[in-house]
Order: sequence, then C-alpha cells, then structure tokens
Amino acid sequence: MVAPAFEYVPAASYDEAVRLLAASAAGGAEAKLLAGGQSLMPMLNLRLAHPDLLIDLNPADQRPPAMAEDEHGGLLRLPALTRHRVLLEHDLVRRGCPLLAEAVRYVGNVRVRNRGTIGGSLAHADPTSEIGCCALASGAQVVARGPAGDGQSDRTVPVSDLFAGYWATTLAESEIITDVLIPAARPGTGWSFHEMVRRTSDFAIVAVAVTVNLAERNGAIAAAHVALAGVADRVVLADPELTAGLMGSTADEDLDAAAARIAERLEPASDVHASGAYRRRLARVLTARALRQARARAAGEST
Repeated sequence: MVAPAFEYVPAASYDEAVRLLAASAAGGAEAKLLAGGQSLMPMLNLRLAHPDLLIDLNPADQRPPAMAEDEHGGLLRLPALTRHRVLLEHDLVRRGCPLLAEAVRYVGNVRVRNRGTIGGSLAHADPTSEIGCCALASGAQVVARGPAGDGQSDRTVPVSDLFAGYWATTLAESEIITDVLIPAARPGTGWSFHEMVRRTSDFAIVAVAVTVNLAERNGAIAAAHVALAGVADRVVLADPELTAGLMGSTADEDLDAAAARIAERLEPASDVHASGAYRRRLARVLTARALRQARARAAGEST
C-alpha cells in the first residue's frame, strides 16, 4: 500500500493553513489537513483519499498541551491539536470533563492515542467516534477559523450542529477547527461511557455517553444527555423528549424506560459486524447501564 503523490506544506499558522485551503479550492485542487494523521494516513495508503496538497497543521499551533479553564464561563478550552494521551492524563480534563478522560482510553491503541488529536477526531466525523460521542453528551463547541474578506474570522459551532453524515461536517471548505470548548462539570454532575467492540481497539459497534445532573433539593434528576455512536450515519444526541420522563425521577425503572424509548427511535443499519436489530438492543442495554452509573456518580456513590 503506497500513498499517491502529493505536495506537502507545513503551515506556520492557522491563518496560513486557511489561505492554503482557500487557494486550493479556488484552483480546483484538493487539499487535506494533517493533524495526528491516524485516520488520514490509512486512507492515503488505501487510496481512499488522493489530495493534491497535504497541509501539516502541527507547526501552526505552538501552544503547550496544558488546557485553559475559563473560570467565569465555566469552559475548558482545549487546543485542537491536543493529543488523546493528554486528554487521558491531564488533571484539568479529569476534573473538568471526566467523561472525556474516561472515554479516551477506549480510542484505538496506545500509538493512536499518542498521535491522534481531539480536533482531528471531531473534524473526521467518524460515526463510531468515542470523542464525538462525549463531545455531544457534554454540550461541547468547536471554534472554526475560515476566510472572511481580506482576513480571517472565527466562529463557534455547537458539536450538535457539526456532524452532517458519514465523515462529513458542516464546516465550510476552508474552515479549520482551532479549539474545542467543553462546559466544565459542576457539582452534582454524573457521567458514564460504555461501548461494545469485537476486539480491543476496534471501532465501536455501539457506544453510549451520558451526563446526568441532580437537583440539590431532593437528589432527583434535573437534566440528562445521552449521545450514541455506531447507530446512524453520524454520532447522534438523543432527542430531549425521550429523556423528559427522567426529570424529577429517582427510580431505576424510569432509567430503563428512557433507555427503551431512545433505542426504539433508532434505525441502525446492518453490516458485516452486526445487524441493525442487534445494535438497537445494544443501545438499550448500554444506555440503561450508563444512566444508572451516571446517576450514581452524581449522587457521590462509588461505582
């Protein structure tokens, strides 16, 4: 397996990378961005991608891997080039977004986690993505930089509006993710991530990420968010009406009922790895399991 020939350019800044993307598009050439390369390089070697230009983003962002926390807005700002390994090990992520720190250990293998990036994962938009699943459940946003007149401009895109289908996003052709913003977990927040794979480091057959907030007054559920991967052409967030029955609840039966409602609404496709019916059943089981664990963690119970 040999990649097709392409021109390689290391971008000194995000602004330069945006200009290169825009110039390539204007000239009818295809350009690809290289961040961690853990998805791109296999696609190049299999000739599923054949760009004329490969733009290396690694020189574009020299910020240290440590993330910044906005104490006033309650947001974690993660540079897009943050490696998965850093997400797994960094204390700020463990405190501010424990769901992400827990799920990243399921991503690929140690080599993938050492090179893969959070921005690259979200931009790749794999429908089985653990990081995309957690970003949805956490209410994350991405900062996208693109051309605007004679300069550059940034816009903030909720991850719930980012995914458009199989390996497709709503980003414009010349936009690049520069940062990921994740609301920091508050007291009374519980989380859980579960997935089913055939073998360790495989793509998920089904994955579920859950966040739960409990009311201080009585410990009942005040908010719940459920995201699922492997059940559609993109990572999906369960419709709020399907979790509405959980509000004010303290009963396990309500968690099981909500999981059943969410699974019934899904229409997963069948493939060589699993049938649609099996994926739907997995979604129900894993969602119920994740809701129970998230609620227990929110209540301060050991799990």
